[in-house]
Amino acid sequence: MGSDLSAVRAWIDQAERVTVLTGAGISTDSGIPDFRGPQGVWTKNPAAEKTATLQHYLSDPEVRKQAWQNRLHSPAWTAQPNAGHRALVHLEQRGKLHALVTQNIDELHQIAGSDPARVIEIHGTMRHVVCWSCGERAPMEKALERVRAGEEDPACRTCGGILKSATISFGQNLNQADLMRAEAAATACDVLLAVGSSLTVYPAAGLVPLAKQSGARVVIVNAEPTPFDGLADAVVNAPIADVLPALLADGGGSPAAPVHDV
Repeated sequence: MGSDLSAVRAWIDQAERVTVLTGAGISTDSGIPDFRGPQGVWTKNPAAEKTATLQHYLSDPEVRKQAWQNRLHSPAWTAQPNAGHRALVHLEQRGKLHALVTQNIDELHQIAGSDPARVIEIHGTMRHVVCWSCGERAPMEKALERVRAGEEDPACRTCGGILKSATISFGQNLNQADLMRAEAAATACDVLLAVGSSLTVYPAAGLVPLAKQSGARVVIVNAEPTPFDGLADAVVNAPIADVLPALLADGGGSPAAPVHDV
């Protein structure tokens, strides 16, 4: 087992370009629940998924009102980066990080110190709001102040259009420039490290086979099995905040974590 962990560290040490794909699992140790895990937001309350579905959000004022309450009370506003986020900053400082593609919308990577130019927010960010009609963009906090003041479904002050967080909802197209950057990062890397992602949401999940087909080693770090475990060169089942610092440190330690060469 120790030799398996050493092998993963050796791959990263030898790599010139490591592309990292992160999902909700990297932020759970910061107090932000994931969506699809055993204790996930949508697992425990499937109806909550409606607030993240574009069709429902645009057509139903009640869904929007609930979405604004969810935003107002999100634990992300007080969350702080954890050891997993900081480990990726260290990887960047080592000169190994090619790109950090994240499915997360919390911006904890940037708060931890990751270079925003290397972070590709493939699902957008919750920290800004955008008008669906005129495209005007503003900090989310301005809209939340209006919700606190009593507006249940604040509209755009410029055109009266529907305001939405600058995130990618179900049924909404990804930003093509971001997707192209992510795909380019997957094809150019020596190692693709998928961290805390269920690898069930496309097109983000498709970066894993894309990297493999392009000759990269694939390492998956996740608490639960993923559909791509059989394709990976190594699978690490362990708490991310515990194992990631050891895997990414220069000649790091040997955490007691199950790793499977496949």
